[in-house]
Amino acid sequence: MTEILALDLKAGAMHAVSLDGEHVRTVVDGLDRFPDGVVVDKLRGHIYWTNMGTPDARPAPGVEPEFFSRNGSIERVDLDGGNRTTIVAIGAFTTGKQLAIDTEGGRLYWCDREGMQVLTCDLNGDDLHTLVVTGDDAAVVRDWCVGICLDLDRRLLYWTQKGPAKAGDGRIFRAPLDLPPGADPAARTDIELLWENLPEPIDVELHGVGELVWTDRGAAPHGNALYQARIQPEVGTPEIISTGYREAIGVTGFDSRFYVSDLGGTIRLVDLGAGTDTDLVRIGSPLTGVALADL
Repeated sequence: MTEILALDLKAGAMHAVSLDGEHVRTVVDGLDRFPDGVVVDKLRGHIYWTNMGTPDARPAPGVEPEFFSRNGSIERVDLDGGNRTTIVAIGAFTTGKQLAIDTEGGRLYWCDREGMQVLTCDLNGDDLHTLVVTGDDAAVVRDWCVGICLDLDRRLLYWTQKGPAKAGDGRIFRAPLDLPPGADPAARTDIELLWENLPEPIDVELHGVGELVWTDRGAAPHGNALYQARIQPEVGTPEIISTGYREAIGVTGFDSRFYVSDLGGTIRLVDLGAGTDTDLVRIGSPLTGVALADL
């Protein structure tokens, strides 16, 4: 049965939500290191997630926590929530954000926000290395990378850089997925800027073979929205397909149906085929990453 996995920051848990929103159960609890990105390895029967770590200071109400200390990590469980293990040790990177997986190639890819880099490793956490360095000063929020997705057919990597909160300085980039031997991740010449001056793009997903879909938690009227834009065969103009979120974060979906989580604790179903946009379930705790899984 296909369900939606959702990471709950307040409860420190990973929930499984039925596609009709009628049933919510906890798959894993005790997630006390601010989980953010989640993916499923259907071939091997595993769930992986990133941890942001521990905030440097308790944030004021409505202020996003900052994770400048190097204490990010990646964990894994079986589909039933058992055999929990840390595969990328605490402190191997700074802040784990959205996570992507190449199941056939056996690799994970993720953004390290305050670490300002895109990283990859194999499914056991080995062969950890950097693919892209987006900046060299963590105080420059413009360089913080957050969302990531893969076009494995074209061997392309897409990522978002959110910019300062509510500043309208967000950007989305792409580059070849494979770093040439000997190339410097901090001095790549093959990076393409697709869009700039976006409100505040967060998580991103490849839709079909020719479009990107992403969440944006920026200021209204253009932020707190779900966007889509064509990327193949040419790059198109982003358009809003859903609005009214309370700090939109995670996105996953299939066909013309998208499930979007927000920090207000809601998962919304946006069904472009049916022309509907409704709250699927209200969990009430801040939600970060979401993913579809056959559990």
